Amino acid sequence: MTVFLGLGIAGIALLTLSLIFDGILEGLFGDVLGGVLDGFFDGLLSLPVIAGFLSMLGFGGAIVLGTTGAGTPVAIAAGAGAGLVAAWLTWKLSQALMADQTTATPRGEDLVGTSGSVVTPIPSDGYGEVLLRLAGQTVKFAAKSSVPIERGAEVWVEATLSTTSVTVRPVER
Repeated sequence: MTVFLGLGIAGIALLTLSLIFDGILEGLFGDVLGGVLDGFFDGLLSLPVIAGFLSMLGFGGAIVLGTTGAGTPVAIAAGAGAGLVAAWLTWKLSQALMADQTTATPRGEDLVGTSGSVVTPIPSDGYGEVLLRLAGQTVKFAAKSSVPIERGAEVWVEATLSTTSVTVRPVER
């Protein structure tokens, strides 16, 4: 009984670790054998699937052993059956959740070519601030320009310097 309960608790601990260290198996073994295992741990051998199997093997075996007069081999078989069902359900649920992807996350490169307005004047040798629209949201970025630009001027983004700063030029009409 103790071994079965230990397996069940180990499965729950593994599930918790898989939530924290998602993708660790891919990182450790993804490039082994020249990339043959690339994507191998995303399906039936993902950590949540293994954790589901291990938990149900332990808890299912403990339930059968504790509630029936059957011996250890029957408890192992029942626990393994419950573990296979739990693993399959976990795999199918994770496939369904992964199929429900949203649109791509906006990146800094998406700002290049967009227009905005200066909220803090930009000196020729330093930074100012501009308001830009990124994915429908107004976001303030630090901005650098080769020429000084006054507050309220319309600007075009030429490049992204970092996740929070851009290079801009004034719009000439």
